[in-house]
Amino acid sequence: MPSLKPCWLYQPGLTPYDLAWDWQRQALAARREQPELNDLLILLEHPPVYTLGQGSSLEFLKFDPAEREHLLHRTERGGEVTHHCPGQLVGYPILNLKRHQPDLHWYLRQLEAMIILLLERYGLRGERMAGMTGVWVAGRKLAAIGIKVSRWITMHGFALNICPDLSGFEQIVPCGLALPVGSMAEFLPDLEFAQVQQQLADCFAEVFNLELIPVAGELAGLAPE
Repeated sequence: MPSLKPCWLYQPGLTPYDLAWDWQRQALAARREQPELNDLLILLEHPPVYTLGQGSSLEFLKFDPAEREHLLHRTERGGEVTHHCPGQLVGYPILNLKRHQPDLHWYLRQLEAMIILLLERYGLRGERMAGMTGVWVAGRKLAAIGIKVSRWITMHGFALNICPDLSGFEQIVPCGLALPVGSMAEFLPDLEFAQVQQQLADCFAEVFNLELIPVAGELAGLAPE
């Protein structure tokens, strides 16, 4: 079996979206200049926010973006509009795919495989849908994925609904799909968020053949603390 590759793990807790977005851009830029830097996985939660992909259509918003009642960002990731809020675990892998496999299709399927493996550990059957990106359980979408890759270095990532207030999704057509959104807690009401987060980190390490190295401090991952 190939040796494990080191990957820094940063878990800052509840973090404003624009701050985490800035961390990602700085981490990606640093790795474009210094490709030898370790991979990085950021796991966190966001206060309520809506994000649009680079080419997202505003027709999937059920509110007027000019009113600014809802925090909204257009980002450089792929995909349509989505919603982040507490109780949803968001992961931003900053990976150099040249160390893994320089193939975007492979990377997306690996992210799905990681979520499916996590759900399996909780007795849930995660499924893919043909022609779509993400993971579903019993017809409800539990995980959304949207990425950006520059010189084979990744940013943005995935969002897994563990125990969020799903009402925020009623203000959009999530990912541009008229399909129901769900959460793990709908199937397993006694879930502990912190435990799922740890399990997901373990699954990420297993699927990508990584050794996770916890780091702390603002902008962790640009350099070890």
